[in-house]
Amino acid sequence: MASSSNRTAPRAHGAYDLLVVGAGFAGSVFARRAAEELGQRVLVVDRRPHIAGNAHDEVDEHGVLCHTYGPHIFHTNAPAVQAFLSRFTEWRPYEHRVLAEVDGRFVPVPVNRTTVNELYGLQIATEADMQDFLDARAESFAEVKDSEQAVVSKVGRDLYERLFRGYTRKQWALDPTDLHASVCARIPIRLSDDDRYFTDTFQAMPAAGYTAMFASMLDHPNIDVQVGTDHHEVAAEARAPLTVWTGPIDEFFDHRFGALPYRSLRFERETRRTPGGGLAQPVAQVNYNNERIPFTRVTEFRHLTGQVAESSTLAYEFPTADGDPYYPIPRPQNRELYHRYEALAKQRHDVLFLGRLARYQYLNMDQVVAGSLQAFERFAADGRGARTAPPLAA
Repeated sequence: MASSSNRTAPRAHGAYDLLVVGAGFAGSVFARRAAEELGQRVLVVDRRPHIAGNAHDEVDEHGVLCHTYGPHIFHTNAPAVQAFLSRFTEWRPYEHRVLAEVDGRFVPVPVNRTTVNELYGLQIATEADMQDFLDARAESFAEVKDSEQAVVSKVGRDLYERLFRGYTRKQWALDPTDLHASVCARIPIRLSDDDRYFTDTFQAMPAAGYTAMFASMLDHPNIDVQVGTDHHEVAAEARAPLTVWTGPIDEFFDHRFGALPYRSLRFERETRRTPGGGLAQPVAQVNYNNERIPFTRVTEFRHLTGQVAESSTLAYEFPTADGDPYYPIPRPQNRELYHRYEALAKQRHDVLFLGRLARYQYLNMDQVVAGSLQAFERFAADGRGARTAPPLAA
């Protein structure tokens, strides 16, 4: 039985078909399918003291289920992803909503009709009128070259300054003019008053939490799990012919060409009394765009879990340059450095590189799951999924 704290005793020397480094989505999904569908013996290791990767959650001293590494909101349009994960969890329907503090007001983000009406004292009632409002303020560029232009070309300079610039500068420690256009280009703009942060067909949270879902996924007789373990400690002992690497790609190659840069986060938690089981914030997440405020957002976890309690736990997020690698910094020179490591990875036929850190790319959880499912299909189809480790003694 995989757990967030127990270390499973390894099998005999050389008894594994597959060594999976990282017990997050990419590694755990692949491990389960290899163990279940191909009968492979799999060793999953993670240097953190728990499974579930950045999706890890646990109950704090106040009885509130908290996300250790910031809010993880599950949403997908992929039936295959939903079906696979649904084998390991029940779901709690949840649609994420976010407010941003602007000049003392709290307005919905992404920008929608309500956002504009509240900030400008208007009564825009139709999508056509909303489009006219934006068109009148949007600036035209022959070629959108950076994140500032990506936003200004959609909503104009005033909304950009009030809702986007400060948050982006805090998050990345770079001006939007120094960030690739893709960073802000993916931010949607709504013509309606739909205030949901996501519009995917399936939006829900694992009913018992993410860690419980991962524990179920890794609970298979062919899977052994060792947490609090560096892969170097077990690689020689496992002697697996194939490794699935889900960590930073530059780390695998000992930073041969230098370290790939990331932004990280530091969290500070606050517990507030909520008599009668109320909530401290109107929505789960409130963004703070003002650069004079050092944190970017505050998340109240009970919105996500549906728990009713006499206290509520909130997490404040402070972007930092140091710490766990969270967000690849999307600049051309960083992509060029990644491609040098990618070229090395393509020469390693004994390693599969999976997930956002191995690809140096920001990916949603469902995208990571989809990528792992697809990678397994290719792995099984090309013959590398055949059993290679000797059978266990009876």
